[in-house]
Amino acid sequence: MMNGLEKSDPAVVAAKPANKAGRPAAERVEPRAGTEGNTGQPRTRRTQSRASVSQGLDRVRHAARQRKKEKFTALLHHVSIDLLRDAFLALKRRAAPGVDGVTWQDYEEALEGNIQDLHARVQRGAYRALPVRRRFIPKADGRRRPLGVTALEDKIVQRAVVAVLNAIYEEDFLGWSYGFRPGRSQHDALDALAVGIDATPVNWILDADIRSYFDKIDQKWLVRFLEHRIGDERIIRLVRKWLKAGVLDEGVWSVSETGTPQGAVASPLLANVFLHYVFDLWAAQWRRREATGNVIVVRYADDIVAGFEHEADARRFWDAMRTRFEQFSLELHGDKTRLLEFGRFAAAGRKRRGLGKPETFTFLGFIHICGKSRRGAFQ
Repeated sequence: MMNGLEKSDPAVVAAKPANKAGRPAAERVEPRAGTEGNTGQPRTRRTQSRASVSQGLDRVRHAARQRKKEKFTALLHHVSIDLLRDAFLALKRRAAPGVDGVTWQDYEEALEGNIQDLHARVQRGAYRALPVRRRFIPKADGRRRPLGVTALEDKIVQRAVVAVLNAIYEEDFLGWSYGFRPGRSQHDALDALAVGIDATPVNWILDADIRSYFDKIDQKWLVRFLEHRIGDERIIRLVRKWLKAGVLDEGVWSVSETGTPQGAVASPLLANVFLHYVFDLWAAQWRRREATGNVIVVRYADDIVAGFEHEADARRFWDAMRTRFEQFSLELHGDKTRLLEFGRFAAAGRKRRGLGKPETFTFLGFIHICGKSRRGAFQ
C-alpha cells in the first residue's frame, strides 16, 4: 500500500518530484463540484460512465492531495472514451460552430463512432487542433471584445483534459482564488471580500487590474508552470497544440507567442495556473514574510483586491507586485489600479484630516461603500 492507494494505480506510481517552485498551497480549497447530468442519453450507461470517470479522477485528486511536490507522468489514459462522451454531453447544444462548421447535433448523430475515433486519435497523438474562429462582441465603452469560437472536437478534448487537470490543481490553488473554478462563483468571491473587510482590521484597499491579461500571458512561462505538476508530455503537447492552433479572422490565419484564446474551454484554467505561480504563491509569501499588519486578498481571474491594515504595507506590496508582474510580461492597468482608504476606520480618519467620505471601488460589477448599519456599526 502507498498512502492508502494501491501501487498499481497509474495516478500514484507515475509521480516523481517536481520543481521546488511548485510548493504546496498555503490555504485550503473548496471541494470540487460534480458535473450536472444530461437526460438525453440512456440512464444506465451514463451512470456507469460517470462512476468510472469519477473513480479515476478521485485517484488523481487523492494523489495530488498527498503529494504536493510531485508531478504526474501518466495522465492521458484518464482522458477516456467515457470522459470524452461526458465532455460532449456537457457542451451547449446551440453554440455557434467553429471553423469546421460542425454543430452539436451533427456530431451527436454518430456519437459513439465519433467519440471512439476521437479517443483513438488523442491517444496515438494524431489529434490536431483547429484554428479558433474570431468573432467580436461589443463592450460598454464602445470597443469590441475578441472571442474565440472553438471547433467542436477541440471543445470536447479541452473539456476532458481540464477535468483531469482540475483534479490536480483544485488541490493546489489557494483559498483566495475564485475565478472559473468548480464550486466557486462570483458571489462566493464577493462574500469572501465582504467578510474579510468586515472581520479583519484593514484600512486600505488596493484595487488592481491587469491590462489585457488573457492576451498577454507568456506561453513559454505558462508551459513551464504546467510542467511543475504535469510530467506527462502528451498532455503538455495537447496544450501546446491549442496555444499554437492560431486564430482565423475573416479568412486570415495568425498565431501569437502570447495569450490564450478567449472563449476556449481550456483558457480559464490555463489563466488560473499562470496567476497561481505569478501572483498567488508570491503574494502568500509576501504576506508571510514582509507584511507588518493584516493583509487579505481576493482574486477572481485577473481582478485582484487586496486589503491592508497599514498604508505602508499597501504601498510596498503595490510596488513589489508591479515589479513581479513585469518579470512575466504583465502590466498593471494604470487607470484601473488604485489605492484607497477603506474600512471601518476610514470615515473617521478622513474626517479628522479634513477629507471627504471614503472612496468607493467596484469589484465584479458591485460598488463597495463604507456604510453603517441601523445600529451605527461599520458595514
